[in-house]
Amino acid sequence: MMTMQFFLVRHAVKEKAVGNVDITIEGISQAQKTAQYFDHVPITALISSPLQRAISTASYISQVTGVAVQVDQRLRERVNWGDLPEQTFQEFVEMWDRCTMEPHYIPPIGDSAHEAGERLFLLLMALIDQYPKSSNIVMITHGGLITDYLTNFFPESILNKLRSDFILQQSQLVSECSITKLSYDGNTFSIDQFASTKHLQ
Repeated sequence: MMTMQFFLVRHAVKEKAVGNVDITIEGISQAQKTAQYFDHVPITALISSPLQRAISTASYISQVTGVAVQVDQRLRERVNWGDLPEQTFQEFVEMWDRCTMEPHYIPPIGDSAHEAGERLFLLLMALIDQYPKSSNIVMITHGGLITDYLTNFFPESILNKLRSDFILQQSQLVSECSITKLSYDGNTFSIDQFASTKHLQ
């Protein structure tokens, strides 16, 4: 049976500043190591969030693999610090944490965690219709979006096998340039790998 593979990659380490920031020197090193990992994977499509930190990460993978980067708004984070004018970082974190703990809470700007997870699910389904069933799709996105999708579409019992107390710990689980691998067998999704950083070591 042919399966589609989806590689959900969090962007590399970003600059600690407000707005649509780029990746750091450390982030460049992470992106380069991630690119080397994907040099051994026959990539069908390489798709990035529109935020600069994701596009920069994707560009290193593109340079090594020769696969062009497609930008898709559906891979954006649920909300980015700087989207709400004059919001302090502390206010942003408080808003973020409320969204995480109350998935249906709609923040003053951006999406609820439920809406964000649904957005990624709909993108996955669109890609299933668009590409051959044996495709490998690499998606450069954000830690929050990855966990928003997982907590919305997988039972807590399965998530807790990946990491204990998954729901409570979700904001700390997906580190920069980690890879979460999903398989789709024509009927259901399975999680083959969660937030792996072996390629960075």
